[in-house]
Amino acid sequence: MPNFSAIFEPFVINKTTIRNRIVMPPIGTNFATLHGEMVDDHIQYYEQRAKGGTGLIILENVCVDFPYGTNGTTQLRIDNDQYIPGLYKFTERMHKHGASVAVQINHAGASAYPGRLNGLQPISSSNIPSKTGGNIPRPATIEELHDIVKQYGLAAHRAQRAGFDAVEIHAGHSYLLSQFLSPLYNNRTDEFGGSIENRARLIRLVIDEMRSKVGPFFPILLRISAVDFVDGGNTLDDTLAILEHLSEGVDVFDVSAAQNDTIQFQIDQMNLPDGWRSYMAKAVRDKFNKPTIASGNFRDPSIIAKTIEEGIADFVVLGRGLIAEPYWVEKVQNNEIDTLRKCISCNIGCADHRIARSKPIRCTVNPDIISYEDYKRYQISTPLNVVVVGGGTAGLEAACTAAEVGCNVTLYEEKPFLGGLSMMISRFPYKQRIADLPKFLINRAKSLKNLTINLNTRATPEIIEKLQPDLVISATGSKPLLPPIKGLHDQLRAPNRQVFSIFDIMEDFNQFTDIANKKVVVIGGGAVGLDVVEYFSENNAKAVSIVEMKPAMAEDLDYIGRISMMTMLKHNQVDVHLSTTLLEVAENHFLVKDKDGHQFKLEFDYGFVCLGMLSENTFSQAFSEHATKNNYVYHKIGDCKQARKLIDGMREGRDVITLIQRLERIKNKEIRGVDINKPL
Repeated sequence: MPNFSAIFEPFVINKTTIRNRIVMPPIGTNFATLHGEMVDDHIQYYEQRAKGGTGLIILENVCVDFPYGTNGTTQLRIDNDQYIPGLYKFTERMHKHGASVAVQINHAGASAYPGRLNGLQPISSSNIPSKTGGNIPRPATIEELHDIVKQYGLAAHRAQRAGFDAVEIHAGHSYLLSQFLSPLYNNRTDEFGGSIENRARLIRLVIDEMRSKVGPFFPILLRISAVDFVDGGNTLDDTLAILEHLSEGVDVFDVSAAQNDTIQFQIDQMNLPDGWRSYMAKAVRDKFNKPTIASGNFRDPSIIAKTIEEGIADFVVLGRGLIAEPYWVEKVQNNEIDTLRKCISCNIGCADHRIARSKPIRCTVNPDIISYEDYKRYQISTPLNVVVVGGGTAGLEAACTAAEVGCNVTLYEEKPFLGGLSMMISRFPYKQRIADLPKFLINRAKSLKNLTINLNTRATPEIIEKLQPDLVISATGSKPLLPPIKGLHDQLRAPNRQVFSIFDIMEDFNQFTDIANKKVVVIGGGAVGLDVVEYFSENNAKAVSIVEMKPAMAEDLDYIGRISMMTMLKHNQVDVHLSTTLLEVAENHFLVKDKDGHQFKLEFDYGFVCLGMLSENTFSQAFSEHATKNNYVYHKIGDCKQARKLIDGMREGRDVITLIQRLERIKNKEIRGVDINKPL
């Protein structure tokens, strides 16, 4: 049995004892009301993580100065005593389960959300946007800065009164205090600009003011971007010099990284290894000999334990990891590693929902981040037979959910393996984390005695008829979109061909040899095409080109994925053709037309047509007709309904429980309306 004991050692900060070394960082949720009040979703969501054993929960950043300091579509506030009751209810519930609780206090500065500024110009250190193309702020006046310092102190005192165990100052990630620290965003010539000491002055005043309000024993954490990863920004050495002016009065350093323009290193892109930022935390810890929190795509408990054992950091952040698996601590402590819902760093439900789409956060791996497995409380009272056609992630989630509430479930998969497209995509070296999702689902399915799995079997109405199904779930997934473009299908069938689809590479990477001497052209600038481009360009192909008919690349990717891929294209010097249409496919070239109508050839050794995915519905009509004749429900989920993202199929897989409840209600002739006797 692996030894993870270091993770579970308590740690004392001043007079506060943290029960273990796992920290949930302040990740925004978009749950709050427009007025910044806490709602029940907040408490239930965080309570799952407290129940699951998390040592320290840092509540998402709260606004210290409204409206100038506001961040995100909705944000909690702490700029008025009126918010204390809601925050107190929160801390009371977290403490009930043994978790320690901090709150991150923040001023957004130039990153303020425009929709809540009501026409006001955001304030910052200077008139420089916090990201490329961002709103232009105005420099804050000296008087405003001193008022902001006072607001931080009052907010810290409110946090203390509301029952929090600690407060965290956010001085990273392109928010106001970070904007003062950075030589890129701070060109002031007064006492708040120029030298390192001057640029750190505002934070120094904030720390001192907060300490004066909360006393000597209330822990103050400072979150920093240790490395900006922006040309001309702060390096690790710069940050260590800055912290010499900030260390006094700070109890814990929370070491993060990056700014808005390098957000893929702040909200880690998928291919970054576990603990990749640990060297930053170690440098801070070694220099200042203070408790330090490390972050950076941590998932593997063995790496987390090693980070703590070796003195690299005292705590480790699990942010998205705890969204995916709120009971991470409890499961690792009980050696239930195979049951962990590991975050796959897809950044869809957490980052893309919140940052790019102004939605409340969700999770691909965990279809219910608020109630988690509460659906299992519902158990059917009438036997139901459920058939699932397709063993990808959507089909596995549906099959497991149905079995977990008591249905007799049979799953058919025509391939010799489970996991579907997600398992195939994970064969790309930079997408390996995706495999953790189907692996979890397969382990879950194998543990259910009332779930029978049939591989290498293409289900038909005739095959499933003998099972007398009450419900048939179609989860047959998708296939490559290959339109009738001149020459395309002929070339895909040709012997010794040089033209391929996305499935060709995922099924056999070994057929693509001598990459360094090959020209590669990819048609299609969506997620599928970019995966192919990434593979060949990162493996130093002689030349790589990509063609996209739209005026922009990567439109179907999540926010972090899009930035990551655009950075990859630039770094690897990929030849990009936008607003360009494929006209014809030949043996060794594509004929394309640009937006001005000019036609030209793109020659290749390997040519890929990656125009997206199309729903696979070969037997849909037959099943639909068979269901009507045989009085069962036929329902489509996932990509066979519409080719989309993993998160959509997973949610629809979980949502089959509503169909099961409906079928049971009809069979039992129950009263329609609100069921007060059973959980929904």
